[in-house]
Amino acid sequence: MAKFHVLLTDYAWEELEIEKQVLADNDVELIVATAKDEDSLAALAKEHQVDAIMTNWAQVTKKVISASPNVKIVARLGIGLDNIDMEYCTSQGILVTNTPDYCLTEVAEHTLALLFACARKVAMYHHDTMSGKYDLTAGPIMRRMEGQTLGIVGLGNIGVLLAQKAKCLGLNVVATSRSGKTMDGVETVDMDTLLAKSDYVSLLIPATPETKKSFGAEQFKKMKPTAYLINTARGAIVDHDALAAALEAGELAGAALDVQDPEPCDLTIAPYNDPRVIVTPHAAFVSVESLENMRGRVSQQVVDCLQGKTPENVRNGLTAG
Repeated sequence: MAKFHVLLTDYAWEELEIEKQVLADNDVELIVATAKDEDSLAALAKEHQVDAIMTNWAQVTKKVISASPNVKIVARLGIGLDNIDMEYCTSQGILVTNTPDYCLTEVAEHTLALLFACARKVAMYHHDTMSGKYDLTAGPIMRRMEGQTLGIVGLGNIGVLLAQKAKCLGLNVVATSRSGKTMDGVETVDMDTLLAKSDYVSLLIPATPETKKSFGAEQFKKMKPTAYLINTARGAIVDHDALAAALEAGELAGAALDVQDPEPCDLTIAPYNDPRVIVTPHAAFVSVESLENMRGRVSQQVVDCLQGKTPENVRNGLTAG
């Protein structure tokens, strides 16, 4: 019988060999949830008196965490921590970890892919041709990307990498930074200036109570009517009703959304069913390399904590032991 038990709430890949191998080598059994609602997760945590929780997107609430008094760590298989009750974990001395750098390249690449798709009308032309319409004049006017301006909201690790890649393509880059971070060749500006200058606005900030629906009607009115919104951060940042209204009013040219709120979203309603909107299913983080990196590291974080060591990337200021 294993010494420790870990609840895995959910996962977005096909198999669990990496997790099982790392944990089994350290006398840890993986308990995989088949339902991710709060009651089911809490019941499973209680039944197995789990020592740790690993989670991808499921909501890890106080009820789930408190179901087992043995929980020492909640480890996020990803970056954002908005699905974990951080306050409760901290109050109980439970470590919360993540992997903030596992998919920097992938998210930057996906953001650029969406930018290209918006600029060159790839999704629209593909939809038309698959529907039997072969007409290059059917689309809106296109402009050369080189020389246009990308505005990056959030100059963190992904923002910096995106800026580097975008500059190599000849885009001008401006950015906002809550921390005051700067980088060579990128003009740091206030939000109003960024919205007014940018042909593409990329959101790369975390979802917090302060940033929830921080991109809404007021911000859209300040964008160019020819500009595009690209969100590869968190769906909660954008007021999607306001985005639908702004598109209807012609206040911006379109949007590309890899993240929605809720997920999955209702694809039959605006803004998701608008032909000017590209939707991808929270896929920006995915690659063979990124998933292998993240899954192995998070499994090791759990092992380290259960062995009395402080793991990497503790996000609530606690130490093991």
